[in-house]
Amino acid sequence: MNLVAAPARLSSTSSTFYAEFKALLHWSADADAAIEQRVADILADVQQRGDAAVLEYTARFDGLSSASMGALELTQAELKAAFDAIPAVQRDALQAAARRVRSYHEAQRKANGESWSYRDEDGTLLGQKVTPLDRVGIYVPGGKAAYPSSVLMNAIPAHVAGVAEIIMVVPTPGGEKNALVLAAAYVAGVTRAFTIGGAQAVAALAYGTATIPAVDKITGPGNAYVAAAKRRVFGTVGIDMIAGPSEILVLADGSTPADWVAMDLFSQAEHDELAQSILLCPDAAYIDAVQAAINRLLPTMPRADIIAKSLNGRGALIHTRSMEEACEISNRIAPEHLEVSSRQPHQWEPLLRHAGAIFLGAYTSESLGDYCAGPNHVLPTSGTARFSSPLGVYDFQKRSSLIEVSEAGAQALGKIAAELAYGEGLQAHARAAEMRLRTVPPMRVKP
Repeated sequence: MNLVAAPARLSSTSSTFYAEFKALLHWSADADAAIEQRVADILADVQQRGDAAVLEYTARFDGLSSASMGALELTQAELKAAFDAIPAVQRDALQAAARRVRSYHEAQRKANGESWSYRDEDGTLLGQKVTPLDRVGIYVPGGKAAYPSSVLMNAIPAHVAGVAEIIMVVPTPGGEKNALVLAAAYVAGVTRAFTIGGAQAVAALAYGTATIPAVDKITGPGNAYVAAAKRRVFGTVGIDMIAGPSEILVLADGSTPADWVAMDLFSQAEHDELAQSILLCPDAAYIDAVQAAINRLLPTMPRADIIAKSLNGRGALIHTRSMEEACEISNRIAPEHLEVSSRQPHQWEPLLRHAGAIFLGAYTSESLGDYCAGPNHVLPTSGTARFSSPLGVYDFQKRSSLIEVSEAGAQALGKIAAELAYGEGLQAHARAAEMRLRTVPPMRVKP
């Protein structure tokens, strides 16, 4: 089979550039109506029948039949056995990645995740109490591929935040368990793990069953059914985000070997056909070199068919007037992953406002961030980096305001609160404040 990958060739100098650019970026997050209805039915069924429904759907969708949910729970001994059984080089890689991810998130917690308070001049205490969530659920994909890195990136920040229980769900179609995923769960400190997936796993985590405890928040990526289920249970539990297809944007000045950039584009395109890989560059000859590298390297890739479909459907090589304009276009895209493949990446970084993660310099491939650099690889997609952030310790904590008003403080604050409460017609609010005053005025009656 002669595969061809020809990403769209655009130029910012074209009069039709922004119309073509907008069409290129368009991706509908709306799930198919049939999927939405099916997910709604599964959630309702799990909420009503609990374990029995989860077992039924796991047998139907994953081909994994079991008489009880207990048989689908992975014990800590099994996780440890998986860790002990994998090759030493994989054990070392898991532990090294886990150390870096933990170190990064511990620094993140120390930077802005602590409780604080102060007292004003009348002795009133004001502050904020930061506490971890009690229990979280992490969803780890396990259908077409296995993702031990997702275990590390979801479980370790929760563990660092102080979450007491981390419940992992991972589908194992046909009962086939991935040892590296189980070993990652052991390394990351997962509390309990179950071999279930899909909408039924999201429902079990959100509502709880006789076997699976209800959690406070669900994080982790999944397919369209998982995304639809997370959207529906939000409000009963917290969720991290509704993720779209993976994205990479490379800002290149032409100094990086073209083969490196072509492979970086492949690294996202190989995820699935809807993934998006874009190159922005002011050097037309360099863009030609990258296209030539794509043509030369594509046949060598095991997932060449997926890469070709992704690049042909949603990829683009865009010629810009300058690196400054490339940065401006990047901010419009607000990509999940942004590589600044330049001799002087720090020259351009201040111009970049919107991205899930920014990778500076030719040696900083996006794949290092996916596995072991330290920062989290769970990132906002589909332009949501304009207002969203990577997964982190802060996603597993909540904040409670602290207020302790002194007697002196109540004299000043009470009068202010009462005045505003009477203005809103809420006499009980006003009276509660006035009763703390040293001289209690008569209650006002709204005319």
